[in-house]
Amino acid sequence: MAKGHRTQIKRARNNEKDTRPKAKLTYARIPIQKACFVLDAIRGKDVTTAEAILTYSPRNASRIILKLLQSACANAENNNGMNKANLYIAECYAGQGPVMKRIRPRAQGRAYRILHRTSTITLVLDEK
Repeated sequence: MAKGHRTQIKRARNNEKDTRPKAKLTYARIPIQKACFVLDAIRGKDVTTAEAILTYSPRNASRIILKLLQSACANAENNNGMNKANLYIAECYAGQGPVMKRIRPRAQGRAYRILHRTSTITLVLDEK
């Protein structure tokens, strides 16, 4: 267990900033489950291989994640001065966003609820 008071431990943990380049997309109009199928395919791969997988993947989420990957690569090159050839996907995950609730009229005056789920997709890159 770490030494020191609880607030000292928290303060030290908060001062350790993660300098890895990343990109985050909030309110993506795609459910988490559909995004995770694509994220599982590219997790741990280098950037050029991941771009090739996303380009030729038939899933709808692959277009969204490809743009996010290109944004993360641009962040790495411009902000951190990293070379794109040396980058790989260290972390990629999807979290739940807000759910848009809609109503669909049905027979005999009933109403069915339709849930348009959104997600928050995060990509973190790292150098080899």
